Amino acid sequence: MTDTRRRVKVYTLNEDRQWDDRGTGHVSSGYVERLKGMSLLVRAESDGESGSLLLESKINPNTAYQKQQDTLIVWSEAENYDLALSFQEKAGCDEIWEKICQVQGKDPSVDITQELVDESEEERFDDMSSPGLELPPCELGHLEELAELVASSLPSPLRREKLALAVENEGYIRKLLELFRQCEDLENADGLHHLYEIVKGIFLLNRTALFEVMFSEECIMDVIGCLEHDPALGGLPRRHRDFLTKTARFKEVIPIGDPELRAKIHQTYRVQYIQDMVLPTPSVFEENMLSTLHSFIFFNKVEIVGMLQDDEKFLTDLFAQLTDEATDDDKRHELVNFLKEFCAFSQTLQPQNRDTFFKTLSNMGILPALEVILGMDDVQVRGAATDIFSYLVEYNPSMVREFIMQESQQNDDDILLINLIIEHMICDSDPELGGAVQLMGLLRTLVDPENMMATANKTEKTEFLSFFYKHCMHVLSAPLLANTTDDKPSKDDFQTSQLLALILELLTFCVEHHTYHIKNYIINKDILRRVLVLTASQHAFLALCALRFMRRIIGLKDEFYNRYIMKNFLFEPVVKAFLNNGARYNLMNSAIIEMFEYVRVDVKSLTAHIVENYWKALEDVDYVQTFKGLKLRYEQQRERQDNPKLDSMRSILRNHRFRRDARTLDDDEEMWFNADEDELEECEAVVPPSDNKTTKASDGENEDLMDPISKFMERKKLKDSDDKEVLGKSSSLSGRQSPSFKLSFSSSTTKTSLSSPPGSPGSGAKGSPPTAATVTTKVGLVDYPDDDEEDEEDVGGESKEETPPLSKKSKLSS
Repeated sequence: MTDTRRRVKVYTLNEDRQWDDRGTGHVSSGYVERLKGMSLLVRAESDGESGSLLLESKINPNTAYQKQQDTLIVWSEAENYDLALSFQEKAGCDEIWEKICQVQGKDPSVDITQELVDESEEERFDDMSSPGLELPPCELGHLEELAELVASSLPSPLRREKLALAVENEGYIRKLLELFRQCEDLENADGLHHLYEIVKGIFLLNRTALFEVMFSEECIMDVIGCLEHDPALGGLPRRHRDFLTKTARFKEVIPIGDPELRAKIHQTYRVQYIQDMVLPTPSVFEENMLSTLHSFIFFNKVEIVGMLQDDEKFLTDLFAQLTDEATDDDKRHELVNFLKEFCAFSQTLQPQNRDTFFKTLSNMGILPALEVILGMDDVQVRGAATDIFSYLVEYNPSMVREFIMQESQQNDDDILLINLIIEHMICDSDPELGGAVQLMGLLRTLVDPENMMATANKTEKTEFLSFFYKHCMHVLSAPLLANTTDDKPSKDDFQTSQLLALILELLTFCVEHHTYHIKNYIINKDILRRVLVLTASQHAFLALCALRFMRRIIGLKDEFYNRYIMKNFLFEPVVKAFLNNGARYNLMNSAIIEMFEYVRVDVKSLTAHIVENYWKALEDVDYVQTFKGLKLRYEQQRERQDNPKLDSMRSILRNHRFRRDARTLDDDEEMWFNADEDELEECEAVVPPSDNKTTKASDGENEDLMDPISKFMERKKLKDSDDKEVLGKSSSLSGRQSPSFKLSFSSSTTKTSLSSPPGSPGSGAKGSPPTAATVTTKVGLVDYPDDDEEDEEDVGGESKEETPPLSKKSKLSS
């Protein structure tokens, strides 16, 4: 179907009261068997005659259809589902409107086919029985009566509709504006106040036909004049017309040959001004009554963008003058501001239309033009160019990345577009660095792998990141490297610190998302050492940024990073910052302690490095257990390295569990056996020293730090004779009885203690050998294969059920 009269765009109104574009196609009407009635059908134009259906809507006899601006038909299909058809030509709109009116039995000359909201039956009967709303004569003496009539009609949708029809049919608006001019000449304040209420009420009638009259070239300034005389201002009118005619000036930077387009631009600017500045802030009730005004502005903007986009000569002239060296600065400033406003208008477009819009600008050479503009000295021009660049990056970062990589094949690094952006971020003269923050956000979007595409032939992530680290990273990190040549920042003023914080924020993002590329850069350029110089800054926010950067690196648990940190002793500035902070309880204190706590729990290699090199500086910190926990964790690791048998013991504890009843497990023991080695180490890290005198194998601090298994091994060596005596008693009961362990755990601490040998007081044997039916001997949990002489200590645990003891041989075979 190629008939342009039937070419339409389909819109739906979303929850934010904005129109969403559902596509472009061709509309027709016909009987649909499934819907049992005449229906409107819109097929997508890109799919030809048999294209997919964009819309299939039955023409319901009770649905209110509205015709707006000669090329729009709007209606609601459900309580919160509004639809609109925007026609390319008025003739097509009239044709479909006649079909709708024919189905509903309405006169095609009306602009609305039904009442919008149902009224109560009594009100409906009263209003329908009246022939129509009669307006008072449009004279100065009847303005108060007319103002009261308008105010009384607004709460009733049916009366609003009758009032709107009466105002429209009698040409009342132009008569009112004539009275307005008379009242101004006579300085009739009361009349002007009544006219304000009347005109404001006409806006709330929410009718397109009335807006088209009010916003016409000959009427709109008088309408604005009526709205200047708000009674609430106490007789002091606003000067909106003075602003529009004297202050606000329309600059035609590129001649617009189409008078219709020029008029549409003027109208849209003035209507937008009325909505934003002239009309009082609407109440919740009034907000819904201005939806047609919002739609009027929206469709005007769509039409303006479309008309400019289709004018190839206009856009060609625009970009030619932008990049022409002969163009003077004032002219270029105006051109850039126009392009910025043009891009801002495009934000009202839906994704499909916006895609076409930016593709058109790309084909016209907008990115090379921006590169030229950003190289200029004019701060205002560069600011406008940055705003335009942000529209492009937010819309399609891949398009920008592709251009950047292509130009790198022809230009030096210094004049690349992305390096110009980085330089403007670094050289931002704003004390608050507002522009630098905006540019940093754009750079972050460009280097974010999440929005990079991968195809069969190439991977955008690999190509662009390789390019970025080769051609751009040295520009980004230059201020950081220049400011960290000594043990403290060479420049520590507020603005420099803010800039370095922004750079660190971007580098931290790279650490989290780029892995390989940023790792090579950090290690080869010794970036982390330079960053940690900033922990000596007088600005806490910058020192915290440096700590955050290191914390992200440690959080990766990458041994390449860990070896780099240990080799260069990079915890030294962190420890210095911690000690210099003293006893102050602040963010610096908490951030450093959290870092050490993370290392204690998760990073073994760094734990050893910290204890071996910085323990003397940290050993007196006792208001948290982090540093003592680090030392304990370190000594546990050393003990396992020095005595491999400990690992064998742990393995047996986990894998060979001998129970009196294999079907039952105490909760505490089950938690022990199911825990992996790291969890056991964490548990042991918080074990307090035992108070049992029999467990003291050595004196001093080393004993307090030994874990329960270490204590057991030490006791075995020092109390050999006592053990033999215990084993002798055990043998009298059950022959070659294996040792027993008593392991009792609570939710907060872990305890290991010796039990009495069988037959001793408290053992449960009560001095007599047990029988098979009455066994009281505690059964061992583990045997040690290297214990040939049975030099073992009996450490037993309470149980719920008891079984006869097993021999060592039978246990090992199990």
